[in-house]
Amino acid sequence: MSVKFNVVERGKPGDPSAPKKYYPSILSSGRVSLRQLATAISQISTVSSGDTLAVLEGLLTVIPQELSRGNIVELGDFGNFWLRTDTEGAENAEDVRANQIVGVLPRFNPGKEFKKVLDSIEFTKTSEPAPEAPED
Repeated sequence: MSVKFNVVERGKPGDPSAPKKYYPSILSSGRVSLRQLATAISQISTVSSGDTLAVLEGLLTVIPQELSRGNIVELGDFGNFWLRTDTEGAENAEDVRANQIVGVLPRFNPGKEFKKVLDSIEFTKTSEPAPEAPED
């Protein structure tokens, strides 16, 4: 299988006068739900889809808890999760305060086996339009 991409024109962020360029942009081919993942996992293991779903739900509860404790969550060959912050600077070290952390985002670094799959992806150019962004 290959991943489809189309072509989008983008300007340079922060510089509206810069010439626009064309870039490849990956097109989603759909979504897979947690239940669908559990079913797929159950088909390649000896664990039922219900038990798999329970474990996945537990993982989705525990990972954010561990991140909120400041831990890096290591998931073996799958990869690691950690927190990244957006911060504002101060002139002096003694002036740095927690309220200068203005945003927190989870980050993921794929492990060895995950990277192998990413490295093997083939891309196919398409003329399909980009899907509409979901409304909030």
